[in-house]
Amino acid sequence: MPASEASVVIARPVAEAWDYIISADRLAVWEPAVVEAEQITQGPVAVGTRWSGKSSLLGVKFSWVGEFTEVDVNKGTAFRSIESKLVFSNATRFEEAEGGTRFTYRMESESGLGGIFGKLADPLVNMAYGRALRASLENLADILSAGH
Repeated sequence: MPASEASVVIARPVAEAWDYIISADRLAVWEPAVVEAEQITQGPVAVGTRWSGKSSLLGVKFSWVGEFTEVDVNKGTAFRSIESKLVFSNATRFEEAEGGTRFTYRMESESGLGGIFGKLADPLVNMAYGRALRASLENLADILSAGH
């Protein structure tokens, strides 16, 4: 299963980073493949909370619905697709760090990305997505460090 992971230090306390990042409305700000997302269940994010969205990966667009399988407030989450032509999962981790919060994001998808690109393209897709993820997390750190 192809995976990409990146982390960044955000110059904000863990609780502030958590509050910003855990919002479906802000997912497209920092997740490079997401075009739009919304929470479709009521209440605060918890195990079973569902989000839906649209993503674009190397020009291929797809819709998805996903569900949180783990939520540990101010520490991390696990999320998986439940309706999508691309099977994926992701995990977040929030840790206190010198200068603020170390935020780590890991995305995994099935090999061949559900037949979208084929298994031979996995290394190229991983490299492109990983590069975009690192840039997006740096942008996220800049946004949060500026107090937005």
